[in-house]
Order: sequence, then structure tokens, then C-alpha cells
Amino acid sequence: MATKKALIVGATGLIGGYCLQALLKDPAYAGVIALVRSPQPMTHPKLKTVYAGFDNLEPALAGIEVHDVFCCLGTTIKKAGSQQAFRKVDFTLVLTIAELMRKKGAIQFLVISSMGADKNAKVFYSRVKGEMETALKHVGYPCLRIIRPSLLLGPRKEFRLGEKVGTLLTPVLQLFLRGPLGKYRPVQAEAVARFMVMVAHQQPSSGVHVYESDMICQPKGMKRQKDQK
Repeated sequence: MATKKALIVGATGLIGGYCLQALLKDPAYAGVIALVRSPQPMTHPKLKTVYAGFDNLEPALAGIEVHDVFCCLGTTIKKAGSQQAFRKVDFTLVLTIAELMRKKGAIQFLVISSMGADKNAKVFYSRVKGEMETALKHVGYPCLRIIRPSLLLGPRKEFRLGEKVGTLLTPVLQLFLRGPLGKYRPVQAEAVARFMVMVAHQQPSSGVHVYESDMICQPKGMKRQKDQK
């Protein structure tokens, strides 16, 4: 009988929407809580929706206890409006949620990062993602799973030039990005979401695990994950 509960943050986003659907179908979870800022039209017997501004998280999460946290937050500098605003979402907000839920007893934290994430990167976007990963490792989760997808494909509400170009070039890229270059292939957001929910049940259920993009469509490739102490 399912007893676990999950919290998903970013359920109205591209990956988050698919992740929410996958969680609701997963028999391992008795309940799913979606923390959102905007209306969430989906209804389901297992779903509880919590509306909150991200500057008012602690009272919104009061009384909420879960086993697993799925963090699908992510924006772009263009959409956020500035580097500072981007960092608030992709670093500060992610870390704040992780810390709050760990204090409430959450055991596992799964987060969408990005290919090339590196705290020492010269590129601001990759550097913030890397800093976020490093900070999460010090929160104290028994199990931390970091997923680093490549260019995401899927229907977005807003137009993103890079992703549109990636969609058009995908047939060509599939021919050339093979072997060690496989992780640079564009990847479907729905596949990332399904992978995220799948690895939540993977063993070992402790430690830090990093999954590169080429592992997402190749379940056997999970054996090549980077386990970190």
C-alpha cells in the first residue's frame, strides 16, 4: 500500500507539468502536493494544491510533511528580467525550499539542473546552476538526485529561440551527436520528467547522484551515473 507523499515545486512549468502527471500515476505515492504561484487547473484524488507567493513560503508549507521533494524550478535571464532576478529563482528559491522541507523531515530531494553546471563556470547561467548544486549538497538530505538535461524540447507558453532552433535541428543533431557527444542532444521535457520520477525509486537511496542528459533516454545508462560523497 502506498504511503509516501511528494511535494512538487514548479508544476506549472514545462518539465514540472509532465512531472506532476507522472507522480499522480505512480502507485508508490499516496499523495502529491503541488506548490504553485498561479492557478493549477489539474484535479486528482491524490493531488493537493498549495498557492503561495515565493516570498511567503514558510507559512504556506506549515504542516506539510513529505518523503520526496521534486524541484522543477527554472527560468531564463530574459524572462526573469535580470541576473539578480534569475539567481533569486534558480538559486535562492531552490535552496530555501530544500532547507525548509529538510527541516520538516523530507528524505530525498530531486532537482532539475542543467548540462554544464559548474560553480566555477565563466557563463553566468552555468555558474548559478553549479552553485545551486553545491549548496544543496550541504543541506543534509540523505539522498540528493541532480538531473542535468541538455536543450529541452516541448510545448512552452513563451517563445525561446534556442529551443525552437534545437527542435528544427534535432533530426540532424541525432546523426552527429553520438557516443561521448550524446549528452549534447536535445531532449524531450516529458522524457526528463518521467526519468526524474523513475530515479526517485532507484537504489541506492542515499548519497548524491548526478545524471547527465544522455542517461535520460537510456535507462541502462543510469549505471554510469556520477555518485558523489
